[in-house]
Amino acid sequence: MLQIPALEKLVHELNRLPGIGPKTAQRLAYYILRSPEEYSHRLAEALMRVQSDVHTCPRCYNYTDVEICRFCSDVHRQDDSLCVVEEPADIVRIEASGAFHGRYHVLHGTISPLEGIGPQDLKIQELISKVNKGLSGEGTVIKEVIMALDADLEGDTTVLYLTKQLANKGVKLSRIA
Repeated sequence: MLQIPALEKLVHELNRLPGIGPKTAQRLAYYILRSPEEYSHRLAEALMRVQSDVHTCPRCYNYTDVEICRFCSDVHRQDDSLCVVEEPADIVRIEASGAFHGRYHVLHGTISPLEGIGPQDLKIQELISKVNKGLSGEGTVIKEVIMALDADLEGDTTVLYLTKQLANKGVKLSRIA
């Protein structure tokens, strides 16, 4: 125990971040404590600003600070190809390759029964609706759905579920990992 309640609270909150264990949380807390007070204020301001200014795009569910994200508002992107990803960070990696020029759909997770995450907890119904709108003539006809989910148990489970949901929709289903 650190015996300093404010420092213990900071370590506890940092430890709650994904990929940050107790030792890293403690190192970060001490780094912040050693830093000039101005740094702490800028860090706190950046955290508050991202919470207030960033939201999900209503079309693809990517993070954005404008009404519609830059991928959805780009008229040069292919409307008939849709890449399904787990998280917004996945879009950054795919865009870095420069190989994909279609649209995106962010699920915000994968199916994980052990963590209590089912299809209803993800943006799966929105994906199916997007494909159905094209079939009904209400939107762009999507010809291909590319599933770019990790090749782990949760990613494979999600791909299998999506494949079953989209099997009779007349779209080509592809998988990249």
